[in-house]
Amino acid sequence: MSFGSPNSPYGQPQDPQQGYGYPQQQPGYPQQQPGYPQAPQGVPPQQGYGYPQQPGYPGYPQQGGYGAQPPYANWGQRFLGTLVDGLVFAVPYILVIVGKDTPALAAIGGLALIAIAIWQLIQEGRTGQTIGKKALGIRLVKEDTGQPLGVGMAFVRRIAHILDSLACYLGWLWPAWDSKRQTFADKVCGSIVIRSQ
Repeated sequence: MSFGSPNSPYGQPQDPQQGYGYPQQQPGYPQQQPGYPQAPQGVPPQQGYGYPQQPGYPGYPQQGGYGAQPPYANWGQRFLGTLVDGLVFAVPYILVIVGKDTPALAAIGGLALIAIAIWQLIQEGRTGQTIGKKALGIRLVKEDTGQPLGVGMAFVRRIAHILDSLACYLGWLWPAWDSKRQTFADKVCGSIVIRSQ
């Protein structure tokens, strides 16, 4: 075998425009850089592993740009939402009080209270909104995903409100100055209340 032999890959003349060991470029096709795979035309390039992701909060409704997080609900909105929820319970509660002497009326009021409480919990877990939150245009979501908490975590959050009532109800006032507008229960459960409108 000689270096000038046509069967020898070492003796063949190299095209100065072709890299060593790369196949010949077909005429009519764009020049491809060796070592870098090219995406088909019309397909946007995809981000690979190890690159920083686009800023934003997945799951949040998009407002004002890619991944923009909706603003937190202020203390006044949260208070009014809780007040509306309290008014929803007022009618069956009055039935219980008025029906002290009438067991049937008290039972109807008591069952209505339980039914409303369960319905509100399910709504808050699945959609992030009770009647009061919906009326005020606010929503309870997970801080890291922007999705509703789920019924189980919504129930845990209700129990965690015990922490808000300790120390002279300081936890209920905490959203007035907290940077994320969270109560103590929100901090424990990883939840936030945002504006949905």
